[in-house]
Amino acid sequence: MQSKVSIIGSGNAGLTAAYHFSLIGADVSLYGAPGFDQPLTDIEERGGINALAEFNQQPLTFSGFQTINQITREIKEAVNYCDLLILPIPSFAQELLFRQMLPYLKDGQIIMLMPGNYGSLVLNNIMQNEGYGHLDITFVDAISIPWATRIVGPAELAILGMKAFLPVAALPASRTEQAISRLQQVMPLPLTSLNNVISAGLENINFGGHPLLTTLNMGLLENFDGQFNYYKDCCSISTAKAAAVMEKERQLVGEKLGLQLTPELEAMNALYDMDCITVYDVNRTSETHGKLNSAPNSASNRYITEDAAYLLVPCYELGQLVGVDTPLVTSCLHIDNAYNDTNYFQSGRTLNKMGLSGMSAQQIMDFVA
Repeated sequence: MQSKVSIIGSGNAGLTAAYHFSLIGADVSLYGAPGFDQPLTDIEERGGINALAEFNQQPLTFSGFQTINQITREIKEAVNYCDLLILPIPSFAQELLFRQMLPYLKDGQIIMLMPGNYGSLVLNNIMQNEGYGHLDITFVDAISIPWATRIVGPAELAILGMKAFLPVAALPASRTEQAISRLQQVMPLPLTSLNNVISAGLENINFGGHPLLTTLNMGLLENFDGQFNYYKDCCSISTAKAAAVMEKERQLVGEKLGLQLTPELEAMNALYDMDCITVYDVNRTSETHGKLNSAPNSASNRYITEDAAYLLVPCYELGQLVGVDTPLVTSCLHIDNAYNDTNYFQSGRTLNKMGLSGMSAQQIMDFVA
């Protein structure tokens, strides 16, 4: 029996998921929200999605052309298509789309968030508070998306590379292995289990690199309109040293929560099949990350609006809960607040939005188990 999967979201990751899942034999429904559905129109006009074999004189992976079984702008149609619902969307879009999905969800469905960024906790909290607590839904948080990928033309992808595996955790954690078994039918890479969704949030590999390097390099990024290679040109010996301090803060928060987090260097080497000695070497030599000369060109880029607001804020709040000072995380957030005239400590992904306000660390661990 052919596997079926619904992809909710038609951005870079959504189109890549629809293409790659179709490539390995799954029947795919691809949903794009009205107003953000030009990629769907492009697919309809061209009959499918094309993945390039070469871009910027660089060879690319997984090239080919794939038709998509169902293209839809109706959220009900996408939710009713199957029991596997995958949302490869930015964290700030998760709540809006989930509220649109809620009236059509049914028992037994799996909702996978790529990246998770504690989204399972937020969506579960919404489900409980808005009268849908009777639903038996399994949420799954992935640490990231599987691919380094870009839409480079109408219905046209440049897939720069793919991780060797993708760590995930379910809410509740007792369902992780069962969820992996069902999701593995459509995924093009191995899924591996993490302790729980708190661990999945802290293990997101964007934590150390994206918000801090973007914040420290904002003058360069804005003045040169992001026209260079982000990983090679924004990572210097000094910025790498600052990132190492932030990494120690993340590790200590995890330790106080009883979690053994994978060190960033070890994670990057494993996910991208490298053997680098330092994180500096990862950024400077990674073939996957070095294929595209593209970088953020403003403080409104998702490397801050998503990765600072939805990764650094939870780490800060968890640190406060367990008595761990996080001065570099906190400083980065204060600077980003100034850049964007906002307050991520309030608007970011807080424990209150996750439904964890007032709980002790042990109570949180029990809740997600």
